[in-house]
Order: sequence, then structure tokens, then C-alpha cells
Amino acid sequence: MSRQFPPSAVAVVMSLALAIGCRPQQPFYFGEDGDLSHYIGVATEIEYPNVDMDSLGDVNGALPPLTLDNPEPKEIWNLPLQEAVHIGLANAKVIKNLGGVAFGPTGAQGDPSTLLEQPAAVPTVFDPARAESDPRFGVEGVLAAFDTQFTTSVFWEKNDTPQNTSGFLAQFRPPAFEQDLGTFQAQLSKTNATGGTVALRHNARYEWNNIQLRQFPSDWTTNLEAQVNQPLLQGGGVQFNRIAGPGSIPGFYNGVMIARIRTDIALTEFEDGVRNLVRDVERAYWELYYGYRRLDAVVAGRDSALQTWRQVYAKYVVGAKGGGAQDEAQARQQYFLFRSAVEEALSNLYRTENNLRYIMGIAATDGRLIRPSDEPTTADVDFDWCEIHNEAMVRSVELRRQKWTVKQRELELIASKNFLLPRLDAVARYRWLGLGDILIDPDDERSNAYGSMTGGDFQEWQLGLEGRIPIGFRRELAGVRNAQLNLSRERAILQEQELELSHQLAGAIRELEDNYLITQTNFNRRVAAQKEVQAVAAAYEQGTVTLDLLLLAQQRLAEAENDYYRSLIDYNQAIAGVHYRKGSLLEYNGVCLAEGPWPGKAYFDARRLARARDAGIYLDYGFTRPKIVSRGPIEQHANAEGFLYTPGTAPEGTVPEQIPTPAPTPAPTPAPTPAPVPAPADA
Repeated sequence: MSRQFPPSAVAVVMSLALAIGCRPQQPFYFGEDGDLSHYIGVATEIEYPNVDMDSLGDVNGALPPLTLDNPEPKEIWNLPLQEAVHIGLANAKVIKNLGGVAFGPTGAQGDPSTLLEQPAAVPTVFDPARAESDPRFGVEGVLAAFDTQFTTSVFWEKNDTPQNTSGFLAQFRPPAFEQDLGTFQAQLSKTNATGGTVALRHNARYEWNNIQLRQFPSDWTTNLEAQVNQPLLQGGGVQFNRIAGPGSIPGFYNGVMIARIRTDIALTEFEDGVRNLVRDVERAYWELYYGYRRLDAVVAGRDSALQTWRQVYAKYVVGAKGGGAQDEAQARQQYFLFRSAVEEALSNLYRTENNLRYIMGIAATDGRLIRPSDEPTTADVDFDWCEIHNEAMVRSVELRRQKWTVKQRELELIASKNFLLPRLDAVARYRWLGLGDILIDPDDERSNAYGSMTGGDFQEWQLGLEGRIPIGFRRELAGVRNAQLNLSRERAILQEQELELSHQLAGAIRELEDNYLITQTNFNRRVAAQKEVQAVAAAYEQGTVTLDLLLLAQQRLAEAENDYYRSLIDYNQAIAGVHYRKGSLLEYNGVCLAEGPWPGKAYFDARRLARARDAGIYLDYGFTRPKIVSRGPIEQHANAEGFLYTPGTAPEGTVPEQIPTPAPTPAPTPAPTPAPVPAPADA
């Protein structure tokens, strides 16, 4: 038997096949006007963000930099070191550093680049407050887990459900269940310090339906319920919840004690950044001082070489003895050698001055040229090794930061052991219920729901225990072992840090004493070089020595001047280096760290809470859980005579270290030398 498809069906199938196979790649659209200006042919582009923020005045008002072609500043700024530190700290919202700059005998090399290349790694004055206010790991964010929570819900429903009933049962159970339902719930819950939760909740329910077996066609049902859940083993206790926080899991501890330690670590990082800033300001200051002294030395050598060239050139013109072509060329080469050294020293001075400006947070150029007004100390500074070694072990900010980390790991180990206990919670619940055809009726206390509930006729309670035990405690044991290893690691790092600090302090003392002796030697060398130049110049005038000996003596004098001031600056930086290693650099520069002022309303609220706490009854249990974590605030300026800074008070002044230091007037900036009389080198 054969079946034939109707022609109409075949035509439909063929039409569909043709429609699918002949679908155009660019179809025709009605209403298309050909304007494709909205079309974007790329997925990504480099664009400018829409940020509206004013630049600093020091950025907008920067002048062209000082160069060898533009060497004339409008003003000389005689700047003391203390003022440089003060300006640097005042402009230190972002704590900069001189990363990328290398200092050496020839001056500064390179430009600061850390802030542009690694902005996320740069400390700021906002970092401690950011750590404190972190909504996930900050103190306030962690304490929010213990805040009272209010939850509520209101719903209204209309139900119309068909039911499988017939016959006699239809009189009691209708074929369609119709219902109007309204529910309201409100709850106050709070987690307490021991890990338990207390809840007070209220439920109100309105219902109308078409079932005939009801006392009231519509009714209100209310209840008031109080519930307490308290962990007895795992998750219970003040110590665990202060360390790990409620609802924690093995390996993640986010209690208020851990959050407070994070803030303390952020404070040490801030202190470290301020200390490094002060060190860089002082270093850039003395490097600029050395730049001026180096310029003085090569300018003196250039002037001496110019005078010698003029003398030889005069003899060369008349053909006198000592005025040969070789002597004239040699003297001319000596002059241009010193002239190039002057230009190089002046360029390095501008670069070093710019580095000081950068670390102070001021404009790159403002028409003024900074000149240090303080003189480096030449006094022999001696430190008692045992005293500074013990002081370094106590005051080092790196060791203090690591000790906070060790304390954090100790607390985490305590919390991890709590997870080895089984979970056992005590549960208590009490409920008052009420039923009525209306919600509230002050005239009839029994026919309304609230009157029935407050009458106390219907009460329920429940007491019980809930338990959970992981068989084997695999994750919990791994968490304890991990906490032990973390603690062992941090303790080992702390011990090695103390050893490294001891080595660094020994190196700082060695550098201090060596630079002092080298400074003395270079000073004697400088005096000898001055006398050598005088003696050789006199002998050359008498014709007993040749010109090359005089030129070499002038070079040695310039080198001796440069080496003396280089060693003197290294000696002063070595003094700061000892204070840096033993943790007293801020004290050495008269800097204190303290919390800034709060708004007046904050002090008002704090005083009110303090008065409320004072009115309470203090219960002294004789111990704290966990044990004491901090030994109190550090003492700042503890070594300064008659001065001790206590937190909460602002120091009235700074107390510099008492070192007898000579303070001669700094040499003025050398004036530009006029063009030489002899003909150019190619003449």
C-alpha cells in the first residue's frame, strides 16, 4: 500500500527549505535610514575617566626648572633641617619615599618613581583609619555581629485551590478551598558575648476560608515568643567569640581581638612610613648640603686653574720661559676640566634640590633655590652598645609589628582548639498564644486575639539540646595543626628579625665610628693639600718646579675638599642611621605620633557612655579571657631630659638631641665667574 502526500504539503516543505537556505546575511529592515553614527566597530578603547578633582597648587604653579641654561633663581631659601622635616610631615597625606634615587660621591642619580609605579604600596595617613573602619575586618565591622537585629515581614495572600471531594464530604470540605490569609512577623535578636543568641518575636495571622467547621468565619491568631540558644561546647565562651567571632569556621578567625590587632599592625606600618619619610628628608637635606660643598670645591679649583692658565698664557704670548705651547695647552685643559666639573656639580645640585622638594611635598620649582642653613655636626658621638642594643630590641617598629603578628597567631591557636569540641547547644523557648475573631477589642478581652494572648490561657514551652559531631574531626585537626605551624613560623621570623636587627645595629655603629675617623683623616688631608698648593705655587713662581706639579696639586686639593665633606655628610647620616636602627629616629628629629582630633559630638557621646559605665557595678573576676594582649602605649621621647609624651596630649615643643655642634655661617653661593681672557680652545 503506497501513500501519497498532497501537493500542498510538498509545497510548504519546499518553501520552508528555500527560506532557510536563502536567508540573506544582511537582511532588509523597514524604516532604515542609513544613519549608523551609533555603530561602534571596536569592543575596547583607551578612554579618559570622568573624574572631577582639583590639582594641587604646587602642581599648577610649578615654574620651569633650574638648569645650566637657566641657572638664576629669584631667591635663595635658607632652610634649617627642622623646618624641612616639619614641611615634609605637614604635606604627608601620602607618605612618599626616595625610591629610585641613588646617592653617591657625584651626587644624586635617578628620580623618585615609587608613587607612580606602585601607588597601592604607598602608605598614607588614612591607612590606620581604613583598617579600623573596614566593614569586613575592622573593629566596628566585627562588633556589628553583636548588634541587635530587627527583622519584620508582612504578606497578604488570596488562595483558591481545587480539592478532590464529592458527595457527603463536600458539606465539610468544599470542592474549591478559598482563603484570604495575612501574616505579620517582627523579631528582635541579639548575639551575646558568649556566642548565644536571644530572640523575641511576635507573629500575627489573619485567616478567612470557606470551611464550615470553624467557630469564626475569620479569625486572628497571635503569639509572642522568647527563645534562647546557647552553645555549651564548640562556639561557646567569651574567649572564643572575642577571638574568632560568632559563626566562624576553622581557619577563618575574625573576632574583635583579631580586628584590633589588625589595627595595631596598621599603626606600626604607618609609624614605619613616617620614620622612613623623616629619614629621607634628612638624607636629602644633607645630600643637598654636600652638593653645595662639592660645588664650592670645584669652583675653587676652576678659579685656581683659570688664574694659572692666565699666567701661562701671558708667558706664552711674549714667549717667556714657562710659556711654551705644551704648558699653555696643559693649563687650558686643566681649566676646562674643572669647568666641566663645575657644570656637572651644579646640575647635580639642582637635581638633589629637586629631590628634597619632592620629599617635602612642595612644588618642583617656585623661583627659590633651597640652601641648607644648618651645619653638620663634627662632634664625636658615642653610644653605649649594651644600652642601644636593648633599646633596639624594645623600640624597633619592625619587631613590634612582628610581635603583634605573633600575638595574633597565639590567639588563633586558642580559637582553633575550640573546634575540636562537639557542637552542643542548649535551646529554651517560651510562647504565649491568642485567638479571636477580631484583633483588638478593649471591651471584650476574650473575643480578640491580643486579649486572649495577654490573658495567659494558652502557653507553650520547650527545653532541649542540639548536638552535632563530625566523625574524625578532619578539618578541625587540620586547622589546629595549621595554626601551630603559623605560630611557629612567626616566632621563628621574630627571632631571626632580632638577630638581623642586631647585625644592622652593629653595622650602623661600625659605620659611625669609621666615618668619624675617615672624616678626621680627610680633614688633615685637606689641610695638607692646601699647604701643598701654596708651596708648589710659590716654587713655580720661582721656576724650581714644572707646571704639571702645580696642576696636580690643584686637583688634589679639590679632591681633598670633596672627600672631606663627603665623609662629613656620611658621618652625620651614620648618626641618623644608628637612631634609625635603634628605633629613636623620630625622637631624634623631635617628632611625636598621636591620634588626631575627633568631632565635638564624638567626645560628647563618649563622655555620656563613660558616665553610664561609671554608674554601673564593676565585677572583678580576677582574670580576663583572653589574657592580657597589650602592655600599654609606647613612651615617646622617653630619652629626652624632662620630657615624656603621653597619648592624648599634644607636646608643646620638640626636644632635639643634646649634642655640642659648632654652627659656623655657611659659605655663600659662589658668584658666576666671568669669561676667561685667553682665546678659545680652538684658537
